[in-house]
Amino acid sequence: MDGTIDYQQRVQEALRGLVVRLLAEVAEEGLPGDHYFYLSFRTGHPGVSMPAWLRQLHPEELNIVLQHQYWDLEVDDEAFSVTLSFDGARQHLTVPFAALTAFLDPVASFGLRFDGAAAAGEPGEAGEAAGAPPEPVATPPGPGEEPGGQVVRFDPTRKR
Repeated sequence: MDGTIDYQQRVQEALRGLVVRLLAEVAEEGLPGDHYFYLSFRTGHPGVSMPAWLRQLHPEELNIVLQHQYWDLEVDDEAFSVTLSFDGARQHLTVPFAALTAFLDPVASFGLRFDGAAAAGEPGEAGEAAGAPPEPVATPPGPGEEPGGQVVRFDPTRKR
């Protein structure tokens, strides 16, 4: 240990862990109520498995939806795999959680944006600091508030 605690990396890992637990619950019990998830991931990340033609169409990032038509969702600590329909044909994908760039549950007005760093000690994508925490995309409304997708940004360097 170098004498410092990398809080940003730990927050990132904890929030990815939240996504792992949510998807594991959905794999066991299905999606609750009207919930559905948007997941975005880097298609070139090591360990991503997908058809070559789909990777050619989406060479950098792919957004998928887990809602009505998904099959065989399996989740472990490192990755999830799922079968989805693309142009009427079922295709199997495997996505390491480290490849995720965003998670959104529109029903709950909750989302996370990840910096793209694959693991502790690896640099983030161009222009981003490694280990920067994911940014909540939207927060749920407070008591008496209407849902509106308020954006909240975590910036530890910002002064009040």
